[in-house]
Amino acid sequence: MKRKVGLIVNPIAGMGGKVGLKGTDGPEILKKAILIGATPESPRRAIRALERLAGLEDALHFFTCPGAMGESELAPSGFDHTVIGSIAPGDTTAEDTERAAREIREAGVELLLFVGGDGTARNIYNAVGDQVPVLGIPAGVKMHSAVFGTTPRNAGELAKLFLQGKAVGTREAEVMDIDEDAFRDQRVSARLYGYLRIPFERRLVQSVKAGAAGQEDTVVRAIALDVVSNMEPDCIYAIGPGTTTREVMRVLDLPNTLLGVDVVLNKSLVASDANEAELLEVIEGKPARIVVTIIGGQGYLFGRGNQQISDRVIERVGRDNIIVIATRAKLFALNGEPMLVDTGNETVNEMLSGYVKVTTGVKEKLVYKVCS
Repeated sequence: MKRKVGLIVNPIAGMGGKVGLKGTDGPEILKKAILIGATPESPRRAIRALERLAGLEDALHFFTCPGAMGESELAPSGFDHTVIGSIAPGDTTAEDTERAAREIREAGVELLLFVGGDGTARNIYNAVGDQVPVLGIPAGVKMHSAVFGTTPRNAGELAKLFLQGKAVGTREAEVMDIDEDAFRDQRVSARLYGYLRIPFERRLVQSVKAGAAGQEDTVVRAIALDVVSNMEPDCIYAIGPGTTTREVMRVLDLPNTLLGVDVVLNKSLVASDANEAELLEVIEGKPARIVVTIIGGQGYLFGRGNQQISDRVIERVGRDNIIVIATRAKLFALNGEPMLVDTGNETVNEMLSGYVKVTTGVKEKLVYKVCS
């Protein structure tokens, strides 16, 4: 008897990231994302997770949704699968996801995999609650929730361990989401919506995002002063999102996009809230640096909330030209867990892995491990 597994793919999840739109909730934002060049992220992330299940083709039977919501990704995988329900022509909706999750739950699956972001996690929670173990394959922009694997590959690895009976434990994990309209207006308004039951292996699942409360203002200022004092003439600096990097812009006395990427040349602003295409254009043929901090509680350097700094941008700039900044408190709050990268490109993830110097004050650095 084959074990039953569900798969739901949100085909539009993450499309707003590289084009700087911070998400794709709502038809107007999705339309705008497509107009400025956004392309689907979730299908290839689904395939990457499924690749980790290789060898279990004779042991699993999938229940999935039509077309791009799962059928297209499963078709070349070699897994037996049953397509449930139907979806209307056009872009998929939250209602499609919730209806599909209920139908797949009713098929008696032992694990429901979904590909998306925080909005998709909310839809899954609304539909199934804690009635079946679920696991998110990360493909969104914000990713505050703790229901996702750290990368698509690791989500697939955890699913394999669970389905083989090698990771039998589950735990309740937070489903968080933010108001995207407020997010685009530089305000973070996060809310806990509930809990989903997920397979659990500490090294394979991401933590809930921690807030920035309690950061030491003096220390952050010292870090920013160190970065600015070492800026080189005629070199492009892409300043990533976050409260720590924001202080760099304040020291420069330049306007800042808290949740976007700003570009500085000779201590002057040359691009504000730049997307991937704009970053690639501005760094072409020029020496460049990336200034980035980690996400509190999760430890991500790339792949959560800063997808504008894409794998292509990172490749052009080079590993040695990435400046990582963080307070000691932020690093110690990771409890020894490594920093994480999830660029969507395994070659770039491997390039970024290893050890990196982190600026933690004026002429003060720590060496910290990075993993994909």
